[in-house]
Amino acid sequence: MKSEILFGQPSLGFSSDSVDAWITPVGGQIAPVTFHLPNGDVQPFSIAPWGEEVHNIEPILQVLRGDFFCLPFGGNEVAFGPEKYPIHGETANEKWHVVDHQADEIRMSMDTQIRKGHLTKRVWTRSGQAAVYQRHVIQEMTGPMCLGHHAMVKFSSVGNISLGPFSFGQVFPGIFELPAVGGYSSLKPGSHFRDLHHVPSSDGSFADLSQYPAREGFEDLVMVYAEKGSTFGWSAVTFPDEGYIWFSLKDPRMLSGTILWHSNGGRHYAPWSGRHRHVLGIEEVTSYMHYGLAGSVAENDASKEGYRTYLDLTPDSPLVINTIMGVAPCPSNAERVQNISATQNGIRITMDSGVEIDVILDIAELYQA
Repeated sequence: MKSEILFGQPSLGFSSDSVDAWITPVGGQIAPVTFHLPNGDVQPFSIAPWGEEVHNIEPILQVLRGDFFCLPFGGNEVAFGPEKYPIHGETANEKWHVVDHQADEIRMSMDTQIRKGHLTKRVWTRSGQAAVYQRHVIQEMTGPMCLGHHAMVKFSSVGNISLGPFSFGQVFPGIFELPAVGGYSSLKPGSHFRDLHHVPSSDGSFADLSQYPAREGFEDLVMVYAEKGSTFGWSAVTFPDEGYIWFSLKDPRMLSGTILWHSNGGRHYAPWSGRHRHVLGIEEVTSYMHYGLAGSVAENDASKEGYRTYLDLTPDSPLVINTIMGVAPCPSNAERVQNISATQNGIRITMDSGVEIDVILDIAELYQA
């Protein structure tokens, strides 16, 4: 099976005729991923520029790339009772044990220590499908938990961002970056919105979050929650100049919200040093913002409105989190995804122009327990 040092980290490869992907045992971070489309190869995920440098930083930041699973999701600066977690939890920082490594699939496991539990990770590809499937199973763990995926997409060209129907949107309500230490944000803290095209900025104007890169020199974070009762969720980016659409699919009953982290050179402290630019985190989670477990379990603006910001774990009932991330070709004049719907054989992507693009996928995998 494939094994190499990539961007400073031991990495394991898995692939199909449509995908070549790599995952790091440390943190279980997936990237690079090359999707083979009829009109050429694409690599949507970002990889931090400091991977081969030496820094005194957390493993998650040293490895930083692609997508990884967070338990609990968030900064976790405040302890939850006796539990004090690193940023995005042990799952994003510690080493996963490789259980099985096949050509098109890798299985890993981890026994967590801060809150005792057992997790299994399965990542795989399918022949003829330009997608990566992921399944995380949480066992032997008790109590409330926020969690989610931390996908990071690089914007080598202008991308048009679309999200599934949402009914609550908010800018990070605290101080996301501190100018005193070299961090800068542009959006109005705590402001609410219902439309990505019209989000309040700190200077009194409004920002359009439906297109990126934008707001050079700033780091911002916003979160939306899927409409209550929905059972199929999606996020998408159309890259007209590169001729493809990136998409992420989920079950909103398991992952209730989507965080958009705009990372565009707003951090001037190490290791960022203003170098992390044109990256958009599109993070499918059940949490409240980036606060971590304590902030997600406590009453917050989203929970007051009836949105789920954590899940309850019981040791006798495993919790299964599934996602599918992939790409599809699109016309060079494509503008924006209007909708993604599940079909018998996969998904149908409907563009603003009315053009429909059918993608073959195993959608049933989203609902496997």
